[in-house]
Amino acid sequence: MINKDSYRDNPLLKKAGVQIKFSKEQVEEYMKCAKDPVYFAETYIKIVNVDQGLIPFNMWPFQKDMIRLYHENRFAITKCPRQVGKTTTSVAYLLWLTLFTDSQNIAVLANKGSLARDILAKYQLAYENLPMWLQQGIITWNKGNVELENGSKIIAASTSSSAVRGGSFNVVFLDEFAFVPANIANEFFNSVYPVISSGKSTKIIIVSTPNGMNLFYKLWMDAIAKKNGYKTFSIHWSMVPGRDEKWKEETIKNTSLEQFRQEFECEFLGSTNTLISGEKLQQLAYMDAIYEHDKVKIYEQPIKEADGDNQKDHLYAITVDVSEGRNMDCSAFNVMDISHTPYKQVATYHSSSISPVLFPTVIYNTAKLYNDAYVLVEINNTPQVAETLHNDLEYENLWKVFTGNKKPQQLSAGFARGIQLGLKMSPQVKRIGCSNLKMLIEGDKLLINDFDTISELTTFVAEKNSFCAEEGSNDDLVMSLVIFAWLTTQTYFKEIVSHDIRKQIQLERMNQVDDEGLPEMIVDDGRQMELELIGGDLWDSTVGGDTYGSFTRDMLRNM
Repeated sequence: MINKDSYRDNPLLKKAGVQIKFSKEQVEEYMKCAKDPVYFAETYIKIVNVDQGLIPFNMWPFQKDMIRLYHENRFAITKCPRQVGKTTTSVAYLLWLTLFTDSQNIAVLANKGSLARDILAKYQLAYENLPMWLQQGIITWNKGNVELENGSKIIAASTSSSAVRGGSFNVVFLDEFAFVPANIANEFFNSVYPVISSGKSTKIIIVSTPNGMNLFYKLWMDAIAKKNGYKTFSIHWSMVPGRDEKWKEETIKNTSLEQFRQEFECEFLGSTNTLISGEKLQQLAYMDAIYEHDKVKIYEQPIKEADGDNQKDHLYAITVDVSEGRNMDCSAFNVMDISHTPYKQVATYHSSSISPVLFPTVIYNTAKLYNDAYVLVEINNTPQVAETLHNDLEYENLWKVFTGNKKPQQLSAGFARGIQLGLKMSPQVKRIGCSNLKMLIEGDKLLINDFDTISELTTFVAEKNSFCAEEGSNDDLVMSLVIFAWLTTQTYFKEIVSHDIRKQIQLERMNQVDDEGLPEMIVDDGRQMELELIGGDLWDSTVGGDTYGSFTRDMLRNM
């Protein structure tokens, strides 16, 4: 028999316009539910358990705290392990909002459209199992959209930059935000935030398991440091009943320690096989730019130091990675203070849309600002940038590179046969640059201030015999660092800065051995000690192992 009061013959749903006669007890219950989302969720919501089927939502204490956090704050961010009921808890609150608040417009967004629709399906399942007297009448009910007769709506979509553009929402719920591809995360978030900024009570709710040092990581760390308005909520795996040390050991055996640390301990580990060690990446601290204009981010203004009666300018170097300006790869540069060690990143530029015609002017203006900085440009695909700097803008401190006679590329002071206006990124240059970049960062000889650069380093991973950005990520700022790291190995660079970073690191390692009180061992096995030339430096070595002897230490100090 067809129920005329049901929505499209679904006996579990009430259609719009149907009048319900409330008992006194139902009125009292309705008022309790309307005042307290936690009471509503634990009393009337049902969920599907993999072992028991449809059961009441018996909430754990931390799930009640999650709902209260969402209810009491406009901006909430939750860091949580896998399989802790975070989605179900969030759905419970969204369901309460749509039922007991008129004209709510809610967007459920996830890294994949299918996941967003699965979340809406959980909402619909909980809705269908409510008593009729708690339901609002249904206007629209499908896989991507629900509209109730009280004017409340909820939609499901993927986290694309156009997902909610042009709309006006009371609540935007972002699920697994750490898994939004890095190359669209910023663009997406910039399109989402204005959607809720027009109201005084509108909300953004972000829930995710960590996935490296991306935008979710930045929002979380900024919230911890109180640099933004988000309230944080962290869930530990041990807060779930039944998860103890025995469960932990079994889970690690069935997966891996690294996977457990990321997915259950909620550490921001990021990718594996990164150029920079995971431990070091977690120690890198970013700072906010003090000034930003046309995508140039400045972290430290150019410095002039008093030197007696004279002004001694700090030395700066700009290394440039060039793209074709077609909204694919980005054109990028790093500005480095090279006056002393550790070298320091003081400004960056990063854009996917700027053309090779306009890019030289940005470089020129930045270089002039930073005391006529030395500039080294990558010229593989677009030599036009370096040529414009040299020929049209007549910039004098453009570094040239010598190549010829099948010799490796070398930084050059002037023009001669075989001189080019920049650096060609070859496998050899990249190999030297990557090796030296690892040494500089892990040896605390290169300080990185820019978050986007740190984020790219977390996804700059081993690929066959080289390193590159993992799929869905960018490495333009990192490649600019690779060029800088190659630059620091060049003889002409060492003459300009009057120091040799490799020798400094070698001496520090030797002094560390002395400080630790380890005895020096001289092993004479009859083989002649070799002096191996690595990147222009003399390193003490023997066949079969390194010997840190006083002879080498004194030699390095006197060179």
